[in-house]
Amino acid sequence: MEKRHRVFIAINLPEEIKRDLARYEKKWPELPAKWTAKDSLHITLEFMGGLTDEEIGEVCFAVKEIAESHSSFPVDLKKVLYGPEGKFPPRMVWVEGEKSKELSDLKKDLQDRLLEKVRFKPDENSFSPHITLARISEWEFKRINPEEVPEINEDVDLNFSVEAIEVMESELTHKGPRYTILESHELQN
Repeated sequence: MEKRHRVFIAINLPEEIKRDLARYEKKWPELPAKWTAKDSLHITLEFMGGLTDEEIGEVCFAVKEIAESHSSFPVDLKKVLYGPEGKFPPRMVWVEGEKSKELSDLKKDLQDRLLEKVRFKPDENSFSPHITLARISEWEFKRINPEEVPEINEDVDLNFSVEAIEVMESELTHKGPRYTILESHELQN
């Protein structure tokens, strides 16, 4: 049986944004969560799932085409909070980004082009850009007295320019996922 790789399309963050976001781990040390390594912080545009080497080649070609048809654009990060909204216990701590036409158009074009190339189950939820800071241990979270649950709802004002999109591989290890950039494609300036 042919080996499959866990592949996703992402926007990686500038180093100074990663550094700012990584500081939140120290703010809530009592939270029963596994914090994302600073170098792994990113915005997922599309999770492709398990792909063969041939399918990865098709995905890389499609991502290159889409990158060449989009210009760089800004992303504004606005709030650190529990996510997804309305879930209890929460599953994550994340940074929510502001929705934008440029980001929505990029995601839609990527999804449409990728569906022409490979089989995968696209995310049907409304796209809300976010960066996962931590994954919460739900059973440990439920054991915290309600009045001791840390309140996480903090405004931030961080922004950066999206200059490229990457085809990434996620390898699950006992220490958490390890991400590798398979290809990076610059957007137009």
